Amino acid sequence: METIHLDDFLHEGVIREKVFREKVAKIDWSQYSDKRVLIRGCADVVIPTWAFLILTAHLAEYVDRIYFGELRSAVKIFVKGSPGA
Repeated sequence: METIHLDDFLHEGVIREKVFREKVAKIDWSQYSDKRVLIRGCADVVIPTWAFLILTAHLAEYVDRIYFGELRSAVKIFVKGSPGA
């Protein structure tokens, strides 16, 4: 399983939309083709809902499944080919 750490998107200790979108635009999303991906939150910082939505929207074009949380207790939020996907 591949992991995306939201800590990697922090700028001066917070998620700032402009910087976040710039970092997202530089990612080669095809590297996640047909993989399971875990989006890990940040325990020390409040992550805006839009950050999860942006990542999920980009990933959904490529991945097999998207999970959120910690590996042991990950919550499945997207499955390729499922209704509504």
